[in-house]
Amino acid sequence: MFSLRKALANHGVLGLNHRNAGYTLWHNPRHLFPLVDDKLTTKRLAEEAGLAVPMLYGVVEIERQVRGLAALLKPYDDFVIKPAQGSGGDGIVVITGRRTHRYRKASGQFTTQAGIDHHVSNILSGLYSLGGHPDKALIEYRVKFDPVFEKISFQGIPDIRIIVFLGVPVMAMVRLPTRMSDGKANLHQGAIGAGIDLATGRTLSGVWKNEIVKEHPDTEQSITNIQIPHWETLLHQSAQCYELTGLGYQGVDLVLDKNQGPLILELNARPGLNIQIANQAGLLPRLHMVEQESKNLVKLEDRVAFATQHFGASSKESQSAVDG
Repeated sequence: MFSLRKALANHGVLGLNHRNAGYTLWHNPRHLFPLVDDKLTTKRLAEEAGLAVPMLYGVVEIERQVRGLAALLKPYDDFVIKPAQGSGGDGIVVITGRRTHRYRKASGQFTTQAGIDHHVSNILSGLYSLGGHPDKALIEYRVKFDPVFEKISFQGIPDIRIIVFLGVPVMAMVRLPTRMSDGKANLHQGAIGAGIDLATGRTLSGVWKNEIVKEHPDTEQSITNIQIPHWETLLHQSAQCYELTGLGYQGVDLVLDKNQGPLILELNARPGLNIQIANQAGLLPRLHMVEQESKNLVKLEDRVAFATQHFGASSKESQSAVDG
C-alpha cells in the first residue's frame, strides 16, 4: 500500500486525503461552503456577477406551495426539477414535453401531476439533500445541449467540469451520459469523463468506470479530438468563480446550450479526483505551479493565459505528470 501511494505521488496524482488536508480544508474556509452547497444561492451569486445560468422558473420552499405547482408549471412544456442542496444528480427530474395531462421524462416514461407533486414533496423533506436536511425545489430551464455532443451522449445533458485553483483553471473534462448512468452526467453512476486539453479545448481519451476508453459504449462514436465550442469563454467563466465564492479550490460545472451558449450549472467545494484518470495526468504538478506563481496571477486574463500556456496536453509540465 505504501509503495502504491509513493508511486502515485511520483506521478503527480492527488489523492483524497491530500486533497482534503492540503487543498479543500486549507483553501476553502468552511463558512463559504453554503455558497456552493445551495444551488439557489450559487445561481443568484452568478447572476449578480453577470454570469449566465439556466433561467429559474420558480422555487418551492414549503409544503403548502406544492398545491400551486400545476399552475406554476402550466406555461412550460419542458423544464427541470432539482433539489437546491442535492448532489451527484440525485433528485433531478427532467421533463422534455407533455401529452394531454401527463409529463414526459427524459427517459421517455410518463408521469402525472400527482407524481410531480410527490417528488417535490420528497425534495422538501430532505430526501436528496446533503445531510438529509429540509430543502427547496428549483424549477428551471431545460438545457438543450450543443449539437457537438449529439453522437457521444445518451439521452442526458453532458456537462463540463473545470477544476479551478486560486483562480486558475488547472484541469478539465466533459462528462458524457450513458445508458448505464441513466442519462446522468455522473461518473459514479457510469457516465464517461473525457479529458480536455486546456490549451485547445479538444477532448482527449476518457475514463468509464476506471477503464480508459476512446469510444462511447452506447453510440460507438469516438470521444477523442472533439473541439469544445466556446472554449475561451468557458475558461474565463470558470476562473471568475474564484472571485464569486472566495473558494481557492473548487470544481465549476458548466453546460453548453445550443441557443444560449455556456451556462454555469453549479459549483463544488469538494470536486472528485477521477478527472486525473480522464486526463491521464496528475493534478499536483499543476497545483504546485499555481502556488508558486499565484502572486503574479491577479488579473483574470493572466490566470487564463497561464492555464492555456502551461497545462495543455502537449506542454512539458503536463507531460511530466504522465511520464513520471
